[in-house]
Amino acid sequence: MERRFPGNYGMTLLLLLGVLCGALCGSFFGPAASVVKPAGELFLNLMFVIVVPLVFFSIATSMCRMTSEKTVGKVICWSLVVFLCLSVIAGTLTWIACRTFNPLGQFATRIPPGRLEPTGLAAAGASAADIAVSLFTVDDFPKLFSKGSLLPLIVFAAMVGVSTSLCMDKGKPFAAFLASGMEVSIRFVKILMYAAPLCLGCYFADLVGNLGGQVIGGYLKALLLCLGVTAVIYFGFSTLYAMAAGGPKAVGRFWKNILPPSLMSVSTCSSAASIPSAIEATLAMGVRKEIAESVIPFGVNLHKDGSVVSAVLKIVFATAFLGLSDYSGVEVVGIALVTSLAVGAIPVGGMTGEILICSILGIDPEFAATLVVISTIVDIPATLLNTTGNISSALLVDRLCNGSRTQGEGGAGHCLQRQP
Repeated sequence: MERRFPGNYGMTLLLLLGVLCGALCGSFFGPAASVVKPAGELFLNLMFVIVVPLVFFSIATSMCRMTSEKTVGKVICWSLVVFLCLSVIAGTLTWIACRTFNPLGQFATRIPPGRLEPTGLAAAGASAADIAVSLFTVDDFPKLFSKGSLLPLIVFAAMVGVSTSLCMDKGKPFAAFLASGMEVSIRFVKILMYAAPLCLGCYFADLVGNLGGQVIGGYLKALLLCLGVTAVIYFGFSTLYAMAAGGPKAVGRFWKNILPPSLMSVSTCSSAASIPSAIEATLAMGVRKEIAESVIPFGVNLHKDGSVVSAVLKIVFATAFLGLSDYSGVEVVGIALVTSLAVGAIPVGGMTGEILICSILGIDPEFAATLVVISTIVDIPATLLNTTGNISSALLVDRLCNGSRTQGEGGAGHCLQRQP
């Protein structure tokens, strides 16, 4: 059963209300608002504790299920290529927009230097090879299970999931354990998120009370920039993708059928809930059924253009706010891709993406609470891009698999191979 408004946006509205009340209190009481900071720190500490098992169980379970699927072949390979290309384009466009309009680089206030940790990409004097080793690996097993080692944990969890799947029948008990652990972790996060509006409001009251209200202007500029990038991708690049997939006729079919899944994604604020509508629209655009029913669900987990746009904004926001040195476009887009892939494999992200960004940048994980506000305010346009990006991907995959422009939904479907 589909959720109804305001249930679709209930948590989003409550988070915004909590942050708004916290900002008002911080502006009114100033540094005295720090009296409520412990409530925010309590929430963050609980989130830091659960994020490690959540990431491990979710990534391992996702990889285990993915490698157990019977459907393989060109469609999966081309899907991965298209997903990567479209995500890189979205991330690069956002980074260029940030560099051009510079909406987040004029902060006069900074987090006190004592709250920074000189690790990750923020570490000075480290070579590229040393940074890669420190980002993706640790030198001792216990170090994996730390909020500061989420990227090595993701690599380890993925290998565990693949290994479990390859064990076949012998691995089924452990696969069941991983799935059960994921469900328990998800339930824990859902319970914890009930306290998020109040606790994040308290954290934000302390932030605004001590650093001033300039951060609010940064959030508004981030939202406006996200809306601009969303419009360019939705109207401009989606048209280009449809043109590449099938010429002018494909463009006409695309815009004739894209409205229902677009409205569904905006109304439900969930790309997963938009899968049926997206598949129906994709079929009406002339994509073969087996490709539409493979690429769309596959993309919900692995392809999130909107999440990449959001992640780039968070990275730029963090580096500007904390006064960190500029990162290249390759570094920013790379971090955004890793973040979107990791969060995409986790059914309920919580603050996982924000904590991962802090971990990679080598900054205090507490700053994740500041970044989660960006996730909240750009949730609607990000979901829209996630859904329409998967539809564009299905069009391109159908063209690449078929070797000719899309003609109709009754194509041969020869590129979807199955293992015996």
